[in-house]
Amino acid sequence: MIRRFRQAYGRLRLGTRLALGLGVLALLVFGVVGTALTTYMRDYLSAQLNEQLQIAQVAQSKGIQDNGSLAGKKYYRWYYAVYDVKDGVPELRTPEDPTDLPKDVDDFTAVAKEQTTASTEVLSTEHLEGAGDYRLRACEVEPGVVLVSAAPMDGIEDTVEQLITIQVVVFGLALLALVLFGRKVLRNGLKPLSDMAHTAHGISSHNLTDPEARLPLRADGRDGGPEVEELRTAFNTMLEHIDDSLAVRAEAEQRLRRFVADASHELRTPLMSVRGYADLFQYAAANAPEERDKHLARLRAEAARMGVLLDDLLLLARLDAAEVETPLRPKDTDLVGLVHEAADAFRAAHPDRPLMLTDRPEGLTLRLDPHRIRQVLDNLLTNAAVHTPPGTPVTVAVTAAAGRAVVRVTDAGPGIPPADREKVFDRFYRIDKARSRDRGGSGLGLAVAHSLVRAHGGTVEVSSEPGRTVFTVALPLGRGGAVARNGEP
Repeated sequence: MIRRFRQAYGRLRLGTRLALGLGVLALLVFGVVGTALTTYMRDYLSAQLNEQLQIAQVAQSKGIQDNGSLAGKKYYRWYYAVYDVKDGVPELRTPEDPTDLPKDVDDFTAVAKEQTTASTEVLSTEHLEGAGDYRLRACEVEPGVVLVSAAPMDGIEDTVEQLITIQVVVFGLALLALVLFGRKVLRNGLKPLSDMAHTAHGISSHNLTDPEARLPLRADGRDGGPEVEELRTAFNTMLEHIDDSLAVRAEAEQRLRRFVADASHELRTPLMSVRGYADLFQYAAANAPEERDKHLARLRAEAARMGVLLDDLLLLARLDAAEVETPLRPKDTDLVGLVHEAADAFRAAHPDRPLMLTDRPEGLTLRLDPHRIRQVLDNLLTNAAVHTPPGTPVTVAVTAAAGRAVVRVTDAGPGIPPADREKVFDRFYRIDKARSRDRGGSGLGLAVAHSLVRAHGGTVEVSSEPGRTVFTVALPLGRGGAVARNGEP
């Protein structure tokens, strides 16, 4: 039975359960208040009756002393008994009126006997046969004479019963109103929670497996109080997080598909070339020494191109998993020296490109991987050579300020269109959509540079306008280990 009740109670809505709980609590409060009020009223009326008996007996005792009778001192439905005490034994006097005594006077005699040995008046509540409950009071009128008076208590009981009836009716109506209106108030107060539940059900109906899936639903409203508002804010923040995660996932999947397609495209051409040159060896003409050497040279060139591409892809993969396996081998290195080496290599490879090197510090020692930072510098310089006309000047500047070493590679080329500036560091992205390999390479150079700089805790940015493009590499000076030789921090 109790189990069924618990199951039925558990199936109720939260507002109903709260209203019922509030009703039970109110019932307990009403019970305590009603009991305390009833007890207080009964004690108060009893004290009033005791006081009335005392006042009446004072007048009656005086009448007995003066006149020897109770004439004119009687009350309606009261009983009176006068006892003469001899040797400690009370003897009942003949009543003045037969109605002054009940049918059974044993209780009166017992109270009178008790009074003979008591130092104060004796009070007792007894049930008199055929009369009901009475309050008995005994007092000594004079030595050897005891008066016992009895007052009916049905007035007290009637008053208490009426009070209990009024309490039951009033508390019952108050409890009913509290449950009904409380349930309505609670339902209105919990409506924002129901709205959030409805929003959650709406989310569950969305197909989140779709790469383009989004969560446009949000919990609206401003009612419910600060607690509900806090919950609503947390709920909407969670939805925003899920929506952002879905967007990141969709973008990652799109980038992965694009990456696979671009990688396949980049590898397909050299592989086709290798296969084509290999097929040429099936013909006798290809066995001529000069033809064989020419085809072998092309095979080696295509294989080298694939090797460079695969090395870049492997490096990017290792940088993406840097928390598992870092490809960096940092050591104390002079950044200015690395810049000079990269500049010398650039001049040798591109003699038609004037390069000017401006560096303020004589030396700048940082904790970095010299091979990878040199790769970053080479990629930036090569990018400047590839995407500018012959004879375009290139400038490399090295500075140190605000706890960072900064290298700026500037060219005076045509610049980068605004739509392409945010994508130049994407993998396989080319401004030249024709994908010409003699102008643009594989599209991984800037992506590799960006990932390597970020792995060192630095940043690489680009700013461009017609006639000026600047790539800025900023590397942290480290934990006090990087100092400029000429004293500059």
